[in-house]
Amino acid sequence: MATTKRTVEVELSTTGLDAQGRPQRVPLAVDEGGNVLTMEAPLGIEPDLSGEHMLINLGPQHPATHGVLRLVLELDGETVVRCIPHVGYLHCGFEKIGEYRQYNQIIPWTDREDYLNSPGNNVAFALGAERLFGIDITERCTVLRVIACELSRIISHLVWLGTTCIDIGAFTPFLWAFQQREEVYEMLEMWIGARLTTSLTRVGGMGADIPDGFTEKLSAFVRGFPKVVDEIDRVITRNGIWVGRTVGLGVMSPEEAVNYGLSGPMVRASGVAYDVRKDFPYLDYETYDFDVPVGTNGDVYDRFLVRMEELRQSTRILDQALKRLPDGPVNVDDHRVILPPKSKATSDMESMIHHFKQVMEGPRPSTGECYVAVESPKGEKGYYMVSDGSSKPVRWRIRPPSFVNLSAIPRMVEGHLLSDVIAINASIDIVMGEIDR
Repeated sequence: MATTKRTVEVELSTTGLDAQGRPQRVPLAVDEGGNVLTMEAPLGIEPDLSGEHMLINLGPQHPATHGVLRLVLELDGETVVRCIPHVGYLHCGFEKIGEYRQYNQIIPWTDREDYLNSPGNNVAFALGAERLFGIDITERCTVLRVIACELSRIISHLVWLGTTCIDIGAFTPFLWAFQQREEVYEMLEMWIGARLTTSLTRVGGMGADIPDGFTEKLSAFVRGFPKVVDEIDRVITRNGIWVGRTVGLGVMSPEEAVNYGLSGPMVRASGVAYDVRKDFPYLDYETYDFDVPVGTNGDVYDRFLVRMEELRQSTRILDQALKRLPDGPVNVDDHRVILPPKSKATSDMESMIHHFKQVMEGPRPSTGECYVAVESPKGEKGYYMVSDGSSKPVRWRIRPPSFVNLSAIPRMVEGHLLSDVIAINASIDIVMGEIDR
């Protein structure tokens, strides 16, 4: 007996909404008894492949999320329909802790925001505190801080490069990158005694001057490092697999990049030549000769190219800093903020008083507020501080580039395959300590 067909509409999914915000409905062909005979394909999906969307959790326990990041992905087959990032699994609380610490006591906490940029964070915080204190640092300190920042940028980009290669499937460049990273850590260990979390700066100067042999080791690194960068470039930049896994993924137009507040390599890869070192110079960066690399397409491949070129530009800056490194003290001659030498603290009454007041009460800046931004490896890192004249800030606020850059991941991954999410997330270069601050 022939069946009579009629067309009705049923809800496809409570998670799929049309342009008016109503649940998507799918036309079905059913007989008079309500039995489904055929299904008309919604949204261009083949009839035999259509079905419910699937939700999966990528992270927070997943090596490719580079920390405790959780991405809730709604999938239509292998295609990402929606991405919802969840943060907050690290619970650092740096900003609140800073309200109960003296200014120099906060510096070790800056190490742990972005632990791949510890010296750079130390410098950024010291610059902000020194603005509150009204301190001008010495010329030698200025150049040493530039060296610290650029070494830190190289460390961060090498870790990004090596781990991204692992994520996409290339292993050898990972070993080359981490071998060079180890050389930088050896120099930092010579300088300050620590490798990862350096606590390099002090308000008004540095924790230590560079030791004998440091400049020779840095000069050798500056000569040899570009050869390694060129070798990595030769191996993967035009590799067919690498190009296929990165070109056209996570595209952000210049307008979108600016609207999302992206900074660092993320915004420069989209063609926006914004670099704090050039646009709002600090540490005399305006006197250094270096280029700001920019991309054209704003995809994963352009972000890779921008960071590769930044490795070369940081080497140029290090070479210039070595040539202009002056003699002289690294700390200001003001024992209200810099501890006097121990020999004086035990023999001179005034020095003993300064030492006692600093240790017990802490240096006290003027009442006021300031915001200082630097160009960290991941983008614009800003510190906002409010002082009421006491030895501890009333408010310490961090502007973390990782957090702002991560906000664009839903826009970048939607419409791409699940496997592409790994490459797009890697291209953002996040550190969760900076996000869950």
